[in-house]
Amino acid sequence: MKTMKRKYIIDTSAIFSGKPIDLGESEIITTLKVSDEITAGGRDYQNFQYLKEKGLIILTPTKNVIKEVEKISNKTGDKNRLSDTDIELIALALELKRKGDSEIIILTDDYSIQNVANTLNLKFESINQAGITKRFKWGYRCRGCGKKFKDSIKICPICGAEIRSIVSNKKIINNCSDKK
Repeated sequence: MKTMKRKYIIDTSAIFSGKPIDLGESEIITTLKVSDEITAGGRDYQNFQYLKEKGLIILTPTKNVIKEVEKISNKTGDKNRLSDTDIELIALALELKRKGDSEIIILTDDYSIQNVANTLNLKFESINQAGITKRFKWGYRCRGCGKKFKDSIKICPICGAEIRSIVSNKKIINNCSDKK
């Protein structure tokens, strides 16, 4: 039985970690938005240039898959916690997974990326810290009157106080990918 080739989708946090990224024969892929977050000069830029020399592939997912990830991240409550770069990264992983020719693993320390990835049954690995062990669904509650809201708003329409994020549901998950 032939084993599937691994493709690692790397987040900006993987580059900023300063840890060497040597994944053997695996492909290393990122998005154009991640590359845009790396500014010229300094250690992070040098790490990024080194990865490009080692074969880092830069791809952009389709707009339809990006919209799909935005919809899922809205359902989990992570939409406001994710940048456009994060959404694009998850969308790329989802798109590549659907091709079915490789095992796709997102390399990130970002818990919101991990939360949405887990919801989409995408594998992930952490770099510097332990990955998530629970999948969260976020809700919102007024700091003043305590009213709960499903959607993110900044100010309570009832009392005018600030709204804060709360965990409305959590589910214990299995580790999404085998550690190397």
